[in-house]
Order: sequence, then C-alpha cells, then structure tokens
Amino acid sequence: MWEGPSGWIVAAGPPQGEILARRIAPMSYLVLARKYRPRNFTEMVGQDHVVQALTNALTTQRLHHAYLFTGTRGVGKTTVSRILAKSLNCQGPDGNGGITASPCGVCQACSDIDSGRFVDYTELDAASNRGVDEVQALLEQAVYKPVQGRFKVFMIDEVHMLTNTAFNAMLKTLEEPPEYLKFVLATTDPQKVPVTVLSRCLQFNLRPMAPETIREHLARVLEVEQVSSEVQALRLLARAARGSMRDALSLTDQAIAFGSGQLQETTVRQMLGSVDRSYVFRLIEALALGDGKTVVETSEALRLNGLSAASTLEEMSTVLQRMAVVQVVGGANDDDSDPEAAETARLAALMPVDETQLLYSICLHGRADLGLAPDEYAALTMVLLRLLAFKPQGPTSSAEKKTLNRPSLALPVPVPPAVRTTAPLTNRASPVQPWEDAPDAAPPGQILPVRESARPGDRDVQAEAEMDAEFLDDLVLKEPLAPVKHAQAAIKVVAIPVHVQAESRSDLTAQQTPAPLLPTEEGDFWHATVLQLIKSDAINAMVRELALQSQLVARDTDQWLVRVERESLNQSGTRERLATALQNAGFPIKLVVEIGRVTDCPARRNMAASAEKQLAAEKIIFDDPFVQAMMRDFGAKIVPGSIKPI
Repeated sequence: MWEGPSGWIVAAGPPQGEILARRIAPMSYLVLARKYRPRNFTEMVGQDHVVQALTNALTTQRLHHAYLFTGTRGVGKTTVSRILAKSLNCQGPDGNGGITASPCGVCQACSDIDSGRFVDYTELDAASNRGVDEVQALLEQAVYKPVQGRFKVFMIDEVHMLTNTAFNAMLKTLEEPPEYLKFVLATTDPQKVPVTVLSRCLQFNLRPMAPETIREHLARVLEVEQVSSEVQALRLLARAARGSMRDALSLTDQAIAFGSGQLQETTVRQMLGSVDRSYVFRLIEALALGDGKTVVETSEALRLNGLSAASTLEEMSTVLQRMAVVQVVGGANDDDSDPEAAETARLAALMPVDETQLLYSICLHGRADLGLAPDEYAALTMVLLRLLAFKPQGPTSSAEKKTLNRPSLALPVPVPPAVRTTAPLTNRASPVQPWEDAPDAAPPGQILPVRESARPGDRDVQAEAEMDAEFLDDLVLKEPLAPVKHAQAAIKVVAIPVHVQAESRSDLTAQQTPAPLLPTEEGDFWHATVLQLIKSDAINAMVRELALQSQLVARDTDQWLVRVERESLNQSGTRERLATALQNAGFPIKLVVEIGRVTDCPARRNMAASAEKQLAAEKIIFDDPFVQAMMRDFGAKIVPGSIKPI
C-alpha cells in the first residue's frame, strides 16, 4: 500500500490490477510562524545574549530553579522556554543523553515537548487562568516526581495577569521548589510583576529584533519555501513587524496569499497600506526648496490614492532620521543593497542640518494632531506647511523677526502733527512740558533733530541721545491722539510699508547683493579642486559641505591648511574623508582644519557666479523695450524675485 496521486491510497489487489482504496484529505497547511519555530538554541535569531547565558548555564550545570523571560510579543519567550525544557529532559538519540545545550530533537522527550504532549512539561496561560484556584491546582502537581523526564517544568505565560492572591500562593514554592522542579515565567509587562517574584527568578530580557535581522531571516525562510521575493518587499515586511519575528512571518504568509505566491514591492505596499517612498522623497525635497505648491499637490495625491496620512508622517520620520545620520557621519553606514540610500544622501545634502531636525520634530508631534482634525489629510497638509512657516528665508530673517527696528539716532526724526497739537504729555521718568514751553521746541510742521554735540554743562551726549530716543518712543507710540471737533480737522495717518517694491533695476539688485568675496590665488586652486571632486562624486553630504564652505589658507608639499567658520563642519570623520578624497585625487597631503573668518571659499564663488547670471537676466528684462513701455505707460512693476536665469 502506498499513497498515490491526488491523495488516494493505492493498494495491490487481485491480478486485474490496482485497487483505489479510499481518498484521504491532503495535509493541512502549517503557517510559517509555527513551521519555522526554532527547535534549538542555534536556530534562535536576534537573541544572542539570552542564548549565550542559557547555553553556558546548561554546559556548566549551573541551573537556577526559576527563570523569567520578558519582552514584547513575538520575540521568542515561549520558544526559549520549550527549548530549555528539552535541554533539561533530552535523553539523546540512544536514550543515554543528559542535560545538554543542544537537544537532539528526536528522542521521546524532545518530540513530545514539540508536539505539546509531554506529561512533565506544563504550560499555564495566566491570561485565562489568573485566579488562586488555578495556581493551587498547578502547585499540587509539584509534590510528585517526574513521570518520564528528568525535571518537571512549569511554564506560566503572561504571568503579570495573575492576581495578587495567586502570586502570594506561589511565593513559597517558587522560592524553595523541589530539586526536580523548574519554573519558567514569561511576561510582556514585567513592571506588573511583584518584586517578591522578581527577586526569586533569573530575569532575561528578550529584545525586539532589528529590521535587518528580520529581513535576513525572512529571505532564508522564503528561499526554503521556494517563494520569489523582492528585497524592498522584505524591507517593508520587516519594518511593519516592529521587532516581532512572529508578526513578520504572519505578514509574510498574508503577503504570499495576497501576491499569488510572489512577494513584490507594489503588492506588499498595497497590502500594508504603506506610503510609497517616492511621495516621501518628493515632499522632503519640496520642503527643502520651500516649494509649497508641490507640498500641497503631493498631499492631495495621497488623498486621491487613499494612502494613510499617519503612515506618511511615519515614513518621513524614518527618512529624516537616516538623513540626520548621513549629515553627521556621512555615507559610511549606508547599505549598498538599499536602493533608497542614494536618494537619502542627496536629500541630506540638500536640506540644512537644523531644518532636518526641525522637520523630524514636526513630523513626530504632527502624528498626534491627525486625530484632532476633522480631516486627516488637511491636518497632514498643515503639518507639512508648518516647516515652511518656520523656515528661515534668508541670513537676516531671524534677526528681523526677533528685533524691533528702532529709529536711528543719526537721522532727524519727524514729529507727527497730531502729537504736537495734543495736551501736555508725561514721560515715564519725568514730566515734559508742552511743545510751546519746551526749551528746544520746534514750530509745528518742522523736524526736531537729535542733538549731535554737547554744550558745556550738559550731560553726556550718549545718555542725552538715549533719553531723546526714549522720549520719542513714548511720544509717538504710547500717547493717544486728542479728539477733534470737526471732521475737516481730522489728521491723516500715513502707513509706512514693511516691504518696499523695487522701482528700478538698481533697487532690485541692491536687495540681492551677495556676501563680500575677496578672491585669492589659493582660492582659485581650491575652487577648481573642489569642483573636480564634486564632479567625480568623490565627496558628498557633509564632506562636500566642508569643502564648499572652507577656504584654503596655505598649502605645502605634505600639508594643507583650510579654514571654516562653522564648528559643526569641523568633525574628525568629515576631515578624514575629505583628506582621503584628496589623496585619491593625487594630493597625498595631511589636511588641517581651523576655525576662523572665511573670505574666499567655493560656496561664495558659486554664489557670486549665480549673482552675475541673475544680474544678466535682470538686465535683459529691464532693458526690454516692451517692459519699459509697460512700466512707463501703465505704471507696471516687476515683482522682486520673479526673474530667474535660464
């Protein structure tokens, strides 16, 4: 008798041939999480610290009577307890084995523990058996010696769910059990376990597994299962598992069914509801360039495709974290097998370090705002536009926001007519007489200048100027206007615009004057060398930023001295990578970096070249006869910043 095709049992019958006896049901499918559960310590993944401690304890026969395994779901707590039970009760293939760190897996004890029918191994689920009665029923078995094995093993899962009475009932037995009894406790929340129990156990913390560890294990499993997969699809599954190998294998089962036996990035991303990284890269690049239109359009595309707003912010946080690492340590830690590493490095060089940190913080805190808004996509758009609201617009924008521009003391200050016609005013420090009685009063309609020199017997000039400025502040800003009797006597208030539109090409270019540049001979050589390194992709990220922002001060046959203004660029790893790039380019020198004032660097030369192109483009527009006619006949004005060179 043998098994034939399609699950039929075939038996040899009379001479006329074979007889089909009966059809049996095919073997049920075993999920990957159970099929690939580790059977010994060598198959354990990502828990080397626990495996090493238990292996050494079993090898040296230094066995404790109670073990406590803690960790999140799916990291191997129950698996470790079963392997430990097999190690304690393994009899070997020949039946003469002893306690070992490598259970054979074929003896009666090992096979029964794997199948869950070993009489001396008891698993108690404390989530559903949390009362004192269940614990007492378990402890009643402790008085009997093992029936088949070498040790009795009581495994209590989710032990933190036990009641206080149940904990108290097991304390005495847990402290001094019989020599043939071992306790194994497992919990996901050790904070809820009483300290009286913790003090009686050896505690091992099973850590969440890294995404790369999960990805490598999934690749091995799928290779055995002969399932084709893409590397990026495995990366998505590994990140979605969040440190749990069981979750990763369960998601892999689901992805295989969803993709009809194949694991492709598009199908896995669709199954998980993950946001395509292309949207994330587009958003970060638009935020780095200050392109609000692209940000809004991309957010609307996420809405139309039904992609999760929370997932978008989560993916952005992941990319920004990698960008921050690249900005600090460069691309040394990049994984060459990751196709997104190059794009991450490009964005890291595009966005300043402080903006990367700011955007990362905004994305983290923005996830909490999604549930408060009536529309999560509108909330997503507001979170993304928040960076543009705080994004510096220029080198002096932050100072302009924080500093109130007071009137200059070197210029004459006009006194508003409305103030001169009011009743006597009072200063903060001392009373001030009306304008008619003031010793230095000016007639109405004239300008009151600030004193420029001190007369004999007067106070110090600087103190007097400060009092004048304080007096004028009170006079102009704090004193209310006197009421008027007739509408004809009302005084017009002239508003001073904050931004003045450029009227001519000279006014427009004056607002865009680049930082002063003092070219040097060493600067010409350094500029050409840096451009060649960038063109050949020899430097990137922070190394390229160091080269662009530095000035070559002096160079010798074996040593070059460069100077930078920012201390954050002067990092040891960045210096070494720049020196290595120079050596590979044919300059076997030692690079020395100092902090100081920079007057000639490749970045400023590039800015100067861009400014020249900008001036040339503006000259073409302003000299155009049609533009001049529009400005002359219709009062047309060119919007500042709208002219861009092609």
